[in-house]
Amino acid sequence: MNDPLKIGIAGAGFAGKFHHKNLRGLPARTVGITSARPESRAAFADEFGVRAYDSVEAMLPDIDVLDICTPPSSHAAYIRAAAAAGKHVIVEKPFHGFFGSPEAHSKEEMLSAVTEELRQMRRMVAESGILLGYAENYIYAPSIQRERQILEHTRAQILRMTAEESHSGSHSPVYGIWSEQGGGSLIGKGCHPLGGVLYLKRKEGLARTGRPIRPAAVSCRTHAITRRPSFEDRGYLRTTYKDTEDYAFLHVVFDDGMIADVMTSELVLGGVYDFVEVFANNHRTRCHIQPVRVVDLYSPDKKEFAGMDLMEKISSNEGWIPAYPEFGWSNGQFYEMHDFVHSMRAGRQPECDLELAIDITLAIYAGYVSADRKGAEVEVPRI
Repeated sequence: MNDPLKIGIAGAGFAGKFHHKNLRGLPARTVGITSARPESRAAFADEFGVRAYDSVEAMLPDIDVLDICTPPSSHAAYIRAAAAAGKHVIVEKPFHGFFGSPEAHSKEEMLSAVTEELRQMRRMVAESGILLGYAENYIYAPSIQRERQILEHTRAQILRMTAEESHSGSHSPVYGIWSEQGGGSLIGKGCHPLGGVLYLKRKEGLARTGRPIRPAAVSCRTHAITRRPSFEDRGYLRTTYKDTEDYAFLHVVFDDGMIADVMTSELVLGGVYDFVEVFANNHRTRCHIQPVRVVDLYSPDKKEFAGMDLMEKISSNEGWIPAYPEFGWSNGQFYEMHDFVHSMRAGRQPECDLELAIDITLAIYAGYVSADRKGAEVEVPRI
């Protein structure tokens, strides 16, 4: 393929914009935008000089790749539409979930339904011949990729990992509503560090035995801290969670008996706090995602840098700030688009593919079942 890939983006918000911006320098271009709100897609089209479409279906004939940056409740329908049209897919996280009421459905029902839907989706994607890139940026973070290189070079065995992503709460108006997001912190934030640890064990297995090491079972606890009567709100943390958790702890047991512990919450001030730490039989690695101390910036007054994007989720551009040199560099969002474009042009599977997306999703919903059972171990389904 010599012509640039023609990409159509569904979703004109934050994710859609940085996906578009991270195509710079690549043999691909955004040719269309659609979103649920006419005013948002019109504004995106005006800002970036692309065509606005009324729907995904209207955009599909004009594109090679559908880039899905909408809430997770819409992902499955858009993937089905793209596969039926023979178009490659990029899909933001979380990948998929159960979008019914948690009061009307048990967690066992959710896990069963999600397992069957993922089975059907896997079959549909395979039969269509398309490629699917799952936009889990942790996989592409420079620190995680460096650890992958270490694992592959030394054939190390990972004994345990700890990982976290937390901050003070999402700005999304639908975050905290189960029917839109498919859960709370465990799926909305936990998919990131969980993706990182599952990816590294998968790569370890491929390097050592030629087969991926996958999650076998999980134990989990979730809590709604900001909804507790004893919580004292000082106004710095988001508290508007309708029916989801704002804290989760997930313990993962892998096929080989090794383990990982993943933490996630909406209870951390001072910007995004995320990392993966690897304890192997021949080394130990701290994979810093954000903040990464490359640029330390000082401002005596927050007005000096008003409107500048210096560090994700920081509340004030004042004092010393561990600013990132470029948004998307340390957390992998720049590199994931490069991999997707080059993979789709070459006809090969991307580094973060459908198989990894499925394992992440099933481990999360097995975690929700475990949390309902007060932390009892639950097997992760295989499809």
